[in-house]
Amino acid sequence: MSALAAQLFREVRPDFFGVLARPSARLYVDSLDALEYEAVQRNQGLDREEALALVERVVEQHGDLSASEDESVAQAATTRDKARIVLETLRKTGWLYEEERTDWQRKIFFDANGVVLVQALRKIACPEAAVFSDKLVNVCFTLTNRDALADQPWAQVESCVASLQAGLVELRGMQKSIERHTKQQLAAATLKENLVVLFDQFAERIGKTCYAQLVHARLPSKLAEARRAIEELEANAELLAKMQTEVMRRDLAVSPEGAMAHARVRLDELANLLDGIQPLANAIDRRTAEFTRRSQARFRYLQETTSENRSRVQEFFETLNRHFAGRRVGELDELGIEFPALLLHDARIFGGMESLYTPRLRRAAGEIEPLADADQNQQDHALAQLESTMRDSLTVSRANHFVAALPGKKGAQIKSDELLRDHVHNDEDVDNLIACLLHSRSADAQFEIQVPRRETEADSGNFDTKLQYRIERFTLLKK
Repeated sequence: MSALAAQLFREVRPDFFGVLARPSARLYVDSLDALEYEAVQRNQGLDREEALALVERVVEQHGDLSASEDESVAQAATTRDKARIVLETLRKTGWLYEEERTDWQRKIFFDANGVVLVQALRKIACPEAAVFSDKLVNVCFTLTNRDALADQPWAQVESCVASLQAGLVELRGMQKSIERHTKQQLAAATLKENLVVLFDQFAERIGKTCYAQLVHARLPSKLAEARRAIEELEANAELLAKMQTEVMRRDLAVSPEGAMAHARVRLDELANLLDGIQPLANAIDRRTAEFTRRSQARFRYLQETTSENRSRVQEFFETLNRHFAGRRVGELDELGIEFPALLLHDARIFGGMESLYTPRLRRAAGEIEPLADADQNQQDHALAQLESTMRDSLTVSRANHFVAALPGKKGAQIKSDELLRDHVHNDEDVDNLIACLLHSRSADAQFEIQVPRRETEADSGNFDTKLQYRIERFTLLKK
């Protein structure tokens, strides 16, 4: 038995991990998850009845548990009895421990080692987003910074080892995340799922963040310089002596020879960690290339499959048109003809409901009845209709006819005060002028309106009064 196993089983019972290897492990894992979540929030422990209620709720969620998975639980008469069996099993294996108090209350506590393991299980089940921080780049910078190494060599080496270990964990997390996205891509059943995995998940969470930073870091050249710095450090007797002194200062029981050996072992560990970065980065590159290749292959496969289904549906309706020309599909039911149901997973109109043709309403002609005593609402409605009719009648053609009747040839300019004095005499002329103002920027307009206020960017302009109308001054230019 290794040293790790000996130390581990001194802390926990041999059957501590057995609940995770049972056929009914899913029941026990969910029970542990529920119990640990509540237990860590209560320093005074859980009442036994509360713990039973939590486990009972989990047992109800696993109602499909068969006797082959757990015979004792499956054969229990009630859900309460099943919850008692699960709770007692967790207590016997060391996940829980129970205290009986003087007031006869039974409190259940979650084992501290169990808390650590449950949290690890949660991280495995719900992995965090892959990240790539600057730990590896900072290590390379620190090792090549000779002034920092000369000042505190042992502290810098210890810090670099810790940062390298954390950085390698990040790289392995990136590799695992890429593998996870590759599996999701292979399981995509539609083009939409394929593109969601590629662009919304992989590109946003990995491609544009951690993988892009990994490529931008240019680790190969920096790692080579850091490796040479470690070799120089191993050959520098003065720095090795400083490291030896610092190790002896922190551990008074170590001998000078042991301190020097410990320092050299630490340098070897640092070098080995550095050597392990590049192969792992290369593996991430290969995984990324494999994900891209598989995404493209999956997209082509789904595209061909979708095209084949579309051609089959088209062939089906063409056959209907050949055999039942002139009839509607709804009329075929009266003939006793049954067709297989179309398994459409999603049907929609590309341009929305607004793209459909709306037939014009045909209204029968009727007598116009005069209004005797119209109230204020009816008068306002009539005025609104009149304004709408006037606005619609002020066309660009009307404006062009009005401008053509004005004196002057192409390029002639007429100022608004002259226009109002000589050519605007009644409301109809005012409507012609309004038509010119409305359509001055129209492509069909044979004139142009220039407003001095716009050219000078002034806050206010000058106005002229005509027939109780105030009209801002402008210049009309014939095209």
